[in-house]
Amino acid sequence: MSNKSRTTRQRKNASAVKMVGSLVGTFRRAAGLTQRALADEVGVDDETIASVEQGRRTLKEDLAALLDDVLDTKGALCVALANMPEIDLFPRWAEEYIDLEQEALALSWYDNQVLPGLLQTPEYARAVFLNDVPALTEDEIEQRVAARMERQEILHRREPPTISFVISEVTVMDRLGGEEVHHEQLRCLRALADLAAITLQIMPVGREFHAGLVGPFTVIETVDHQRIVYTEAPRRGWLIADPDDVSYLERRYAMLRTQALNPVESKGLLDRLLGDA
Repeated sequence: MSNKSRTTRQRKNASAVKMVGSLVGTFRRAAGLTQRALADEVGVDDETIASVEQGRRTLKEDLAALLDDVLDTKGALCVALANMPEIDLFPRWAEEYIDLEQEALALSWYDNQVLPGLLQTPEYARAVFLNDVPALTEDEIEQRVAARMERQEILHRREPPTISFVISEVTVMDRLGGEEVHHEQLRCLRALADLAAITLQIMPVGREFHAGLVGPFTVIETVDHQRIVYTEAPRRGWLIADPDDVSYLERRYAMLRTQALNPVESKGLLDRLLGDA
């Protein structure tokens, strides 16, 4: 299937579908109509109205126009439908994490598969998304790259969060996107490593003991000084707030920092890879 045909069949953003459905329900109740009565007015079955209101079915343009007319909503439903985002940039569980990330006082981030999203260049991020299976459309890739770059705004705030990264040497050596993308990504990492709010450490390959075998995770310190851990698997992520579980991963992160190259050594490795040392 071509990118074009996939795009035309793109489903609407799930959260926006539910929002528009809630508007239909609100306008219907304000008009004093039951779902069955409204269905009769617009010539559909009452299950269609119920499905739209519950966000299980996307409101279609022709039905939106009929509902605006019957409910006297001055075109509000058509306007809402026209301005719905076309794709889900993030699933709901990821949106919860991103909200915490944007407000965090501190982040402690371990990754051993790809570079953390906050450290990626646009070209590297694009290469990551190009490796998705099943393949994403061009529009999906560009929107996700833009969203990832927007998240990086926190690194350059006047008062940024304090962020510690421990990343596997494998993620630094992989050449996703090719040599040019790899070189530019290394230059980006080296520049970010000099930011006052960032500590970057690289975990070398070949260690005899490794505290990161449980996989990637991020410890978040929230604005009210609570600690929450985020971890994910394919198509699923978890926010962990249980104190025992958080402590378990915090201790692993502390051990990882002792096993990784220190920040100065990590900068030196990046300099050598760039040919600057």
